[in-house]
Amino acid sequence: MLCLGIESTAHTFGVGFVRSRNGAYDILGGHKEMYVPPKGSGIHPREAAAHHADVCDEVLQTALAKAGVRLEDVNVIAFSQGPGLPPCLRVGATFARALAARLDVPLAGVNHCIAHIEVGKLTTGVRDPLIVYVSGGNTQIIAYAEGRYRIFGETEDIAIGNALDTFARAAGLQEPGGPKIEALAKNGHYVELPYVVKGMDLSFTGLITEATKRLKRGASLEDICFSLQETCFAMLTEVTERALAHTGKRDVLLTGGVAANGRLAEMLDTMCRERGARSYVVDRTYAGDNGTMIAYAGLLAHEAGALLMPQQSKIIQLWRTDDVECGWLSTAQEQH
Repeated sequence: MLCLGIESTAHTFGVGFVRSRNGAYDILGGHKEMYVPPKGSGIHPREAAAHHADVCDEVLQTALAKAGVRLEDVNVIAFSQGPGLPPCLRVGATFARALAARLDVPLAGVNHCIAHIEVGKLTTGVRDPLIVYVSGGNTQIIAYAEGRYRIFGETEDIAIGNALDTFARAAGLQEPGGPKIEALAKNGHYVELPYVVKGMDLSFTGLITEATKRLKRGASLEDICFSLQETCFAMLTEVTERALAHTGKRDVLLTGGVAANGRLAEMLDTMCRERGARSYVVDRTYAGDNGTMIAYAGLLAHEAGALLMPQQSKIIQLWRTDDVECGWLSTAQEQH
């Protein structure tokens, strides 16, 4: 069974291929192109969508060549149905419908957050972890229970990736801001910033506001980047540690675009070792948005019978992680 996955939730348009055979899954490859907004500005949904529409055919052809497959061999088309920016989601959904009609194959609508989780589990081999899902649009602490992924803590305002990008714009750094902040932080020293944990939830807006003010008052950019990372990641680590104690899980999986940050992975690993738990990080190739994770999640949905008719394939802008019934997760994991 060969699945073609289409990712288009925000700045990235990607196509990837995953094949299932006798219960095993092979990542065949894919390709993606990213919309880069003008320096100093964030993602404009309509401009990002126009970018996706411009590059979709080229991305498909490049992905086919990289994966070494023919379009005619595809058995199911999966697409990111939500959550995300509506204009961007619509480009991917429309492209998926057109391909499914052309090839006469079924559609699978994929929750973008679930795809990040599942590709992280696939690439690390971890079975039943506590999940730290951190990206541009989402920050959630998640664990599986009774047929769904349940959220044990999350941001109350903006996601951590969005927070880092917001500060990067204020500092005049080109997006995506996370890697640039990480590089600058290596030469910085700590200055105190607001630390906002509310029970099991987090808040980043006040932290970003104060960091921006400090920068405008003449603080070193390297010091603010260092302090921003240390504070944000300490907040995440605290909430993760409490969720680990509450759920009794023995493994922690870091996934999503911000999982590529080495300092965050280091802090979570230290916490896990102190608690006798194990930490895992999604393969960096699949940390950011990509079509491969959509293809894999689409295969899981297909095998669980969760297929869509074209009239059911409307985008779901605010599709939460805990709204998805995960029928592909086995009874064995339920009992784990």
